Amino acid sequence: MNLMEYVRIITRRLWIIVLLMALTMAAAFVLSRLQTPVYRATQKILMQPSRIDFGLAEATTRLMRSYVVFLDSDDRAREVIDALKLDMTPGELRQHVTVDTDESRLLITIDVDLPDGNLANDVARQWGNLFIEWRNEENQRTRYEDRIRASLVDYPTYSQIVPRTAVNVAAGAVLGLILGGVIVFVLEYFESNIIRRRDDVLRSLDVPVLGTIPAEETRS
Repeated sequence: MNLMEYVRIITRRLWIIVLLMALTMAAAFVLSRLQTPVYRATQKILMQPSRIDFGLAEATTRLMRSYVVFLDSDDRAREVIDALKLDMTPGELRQHVTVDTDESRLLITIDVDLPDGNLANDVARQWGNLFIEWRNEENQRTRYEDRIRASLVDYPTYSQIVPRTAVNVAAGAVLGLILGGVIVFVLEYFESNIIRRRDDVLRSLDVPVLGTIPAEETRS
């Protein structure tokens, strides 16, 4: 089939594609509205060697993973729970917290995902403050030139990560378009042996059409 034939098929059954797109978009919207909102607060911690020295910078980079182990522990979670008086266990709280590092920038990131955005902010901030206090205590036992300081980067602000209604509706539209296209061409395949027009005769029999009988007109 040539391009015009594909266009004719799609145009003739366009209503199927439009209907499926509308249904999948509506379903995606409804499912998104039924989801419980989840908000993410992010606290960034910058590690700063006390002197510009390759050896100290390299040592700081190697220590980044150990800092993650220190932060991502039941002990830190318990301290945050006690400070904020939260009604949950350390294990439950840790399920909502992700600690990661960017070693190239000497940056630690604490992500907190909770249904309450303000609480997510408080947890992220408190978690960062605990690390700052611990680093300050460690630095007191170290010579000034060998110290690694930690400082909070801004105050965490939360944003909604679930549901992403616009993304879900757009994905529903694409899914409906694909399903609609598949159904249209499946229907066309099953009806390919049905002859309705002059072009169907040419396609099916590969012989020239010498004449056609016009449809009978209805008389009033």
